Amino acid sequence: LRHEYIGGEVYAMTGASDRHGLIVNALAFALTPAVRKRGCQLFSNDMKVHLHYAGEEAFYYPDLLLACDPDDRAPYYREKPCLIIEVLSKTTERIDRQEKLYAYTAGLASLREYLLVAQDRQHIEIYRRTDTDWTHEIVEREDFHLDCLNLDVLVDSVYEDLEDFEVSSSAP
Repeated sequence: LRHEYIGGEVYAMTGASDRHGLIVNALAFALTPAVRKRGCQLFSNDMKVHLHYAGEEAFYYPDLLLACDPDDRAPYYREKPCLIIEVLSKTTERIDRQEKLYAYTAGLASLREYLLVAQDRQHIEIYRRTDTDWTHEIVEREDFHLDCLNLDVLVDSVYEDLEDFEVSSSAP
């Protein structure tokens, strides 16, 4: 049983659907060659991110967490990720879009990109840090670029393992 710790409170985490797992696996598979080339570490589901924001301490379990800082190597959590990805579900979407978006963007100076990935349709939202602010981009058919890895990712590859899901490459 996994728990997240937010501001002194402990919250139980539920399990994920098969669709959720397939998307996380597809993303990990797509990112891994670039991750290894850059000497980074990519974690899916079981590595916590530790942060401080709004006077609170929190530990979250992101779906994917990319850490490239060689000094950020605690055995059970990371504090300086450059990329976090959350696959949305009905039970977590509000938290991922509001609480975690605020916590990650306000509490992690190292974070360059935060992705929200839909599992019911081909839809990826990218929050990207600029020199002065955060931008928001939506991709559905076109491929996208991850600055943190200097990598282009095929949107179709994120969704191709979902049997009952039509991706743009297989559309008539």
